[in-house]
Formats: sequence, C-alpha cells, structure tokens
Amino acid sequence: MPRVLLLEDDPAIADTMLFALRREGLEVEHVSWLTEARQRLQNAPPDLAVFDLGLPDGNGLDLCRELRTAGSRLPLMIVSARAEEWDRVLGLELGADDYLAKPFSPRELVARVRALLRRAQAPVAAAPTGFQIDGLAVRYRGQVLSLTRRELGLLKKLLAAPGRIHSREALLDAVWGQEAESGDRTVDTHIKTLRAKLREVAPELDPIRTHRGLGYSFELG
Repeated sequence: MPRVLLLEDDPAIADTMLFALRREGLEVEHVSWLTEARQRLQNAPPDLAVFDLGLPDGNGLDLCRELRTAGSRLPLMIVSARAEEWDRVLGLELGADDYLAKPFSPRELVARVRALLRRAQAPVAAAPTGFQIDGLAVRYRGQVLSLTRRELGLLKKLLAAPGRIHSREALLDAVWGQEAESGDRTVDTHIKTLRAKLREVAPELDPIRTHRGLGYSFELG
C-alpha cells in the first residue's frame, strides 16, 4: 500500500485530505510542523509527500529545496492557497512535481496523487524510448533529426527529467543564458518547431506536453 506523508497545519483542510486519500486505499500519515515532517522523512521515508507552504515553523519551499539539494527523488506535491502563476512556477522550479491550488476538489487531489505515484513506480529507463543522442547527432526512432542548437538544447533539458514541468523561464535560462533579446515567445516558437520535427517521425505521438501557465514537460510513452 503506497504511503503518503501529509504536511498541513489547517485541521479542517487536513481532515478533508485525509478522508479523500484514505478512502482510496492510501496509507497517510499527517503532521502539522516542518520539524515533524523532516523527522518522518528521515526515519520512515514515504512514497509521496504532500505539503502546504505557509506552516507554523517555516515555509514548505524550504523542505522542497532541502530534499532536492540532497538528491532526493521523492515525489513532492504542493497544495497551497498561493495560486498566482509566480508561486506555482517557483514551487516547480524548486523541485515540486505538482502544484495544486486551494480551494481544490478532493477528487482532483486524489487523481493527481495517483498520477504521481504511478510515475514514481514506473520502471526507470536509461534514456527515453526512441532517442539516441551522441553529441550533436540525434536519432529518433532510428531517423536522424535535423535540429538547431536551440532545439537540441530544449530537447536535452526536457529529456533530462521526464515528467517534470519546466517553466519557460527555466528553459530560457538553460538554453539561451543571458541573451537579452530572448523571451517566453522565443521558447514557445522553438518548442513548436521541435514538436513539428518529432511529429514528422512519429505523427501519432506528441511527447512534449504543454502545461498552461506553467511550462512544458516531456512524457514517456
């Protein structure tokens, strides 16, 4: 049975989340403080952590940053009343795998938790199926892809963390660096041309997924 650590200091919201998750057969441990969460994560690591940001003894983003800096691959899901695009992007940039804004539907919460658990339990491939990358040479399903330097940079960044949502800002920084003339539109344009080249090889697939208001991810399949 998958084990979930829930870090939420509001009793009413915690009760709703506990009921929804346990009803789906998940084993959920609830804590209200960052210090408690850190102890549980160290002593009995769960399969997934769901946490708020504003907590009595700190910010949930600090926990997210600590885990990713330490190399943890534990699936992390933020559930917060901070619903602005900047907050969502920051949470994802610091390593969260998903971000659900309050108020939320318990059914959506459960669906997202299930999706993260499925992704974490899926066999890890050495490289995404169908790709062979050797320096600047790229083959997709046996066919050579003619990619620009920027398209190749975007592809490598997305492939490095399948399933992770990369904000436009992160992609821009990773591929374009400090080039002042580049912006979000530049990323969108190059993603569009990269998608088109992948579809020329496999028209039935669209592995690059757009997350409205957040960015892009590469989905294996």
